[in-house]
Amino acid sequence: MFAAVGAAVPGVDARRPPVFAQLTIEQSLIVRVPRRIPARPLKWKSKKGPKCVAMSSIAGAAVVADDAIDLVMKGGQRLRAHFSSNCPALDYYSGFYILPTNDGRICADRDMIRTRAGGQCEIRRFRKLVADD
Repeated sequence: MFAAVGAAVPGVDARRPPVFAQLTIEQSLIVRVPRRIPARPLKWKSKKGPKCVAMSSIAGAAVVADDAIDLVMKGGQRLRAHFSSNCPALDYYSGFYILPTNDGRICADRDMIRTRAGGQCEIRRFRKLVADD
């Protein structure tokens, strides 16, 4: 049922001006990379790595140093992400975040990881790791 223009509407006080409000909803998506610790320590040889890595291909990660993390890819390949400087807060809360990008990739000299303590570490380069027997 509609009220005619100028007609009284039940439950509305005509003496009070109408109150308007605005609500803005922002969405944030955080991809949490689980930390994996290898069963037995291996020795690795590093080779030239890619400039970018698809986020969907990351299966896990391991903190290996203050200036690097190892990314375990689906299929077993392993990449080491070197940071432009030390990132000491990585091991404090045992984990980190990678925020998704528009292209769905993590790229060296562009993206960074965020520590659970609130720090940021810029990725300088990726190196492909191969087991050294």
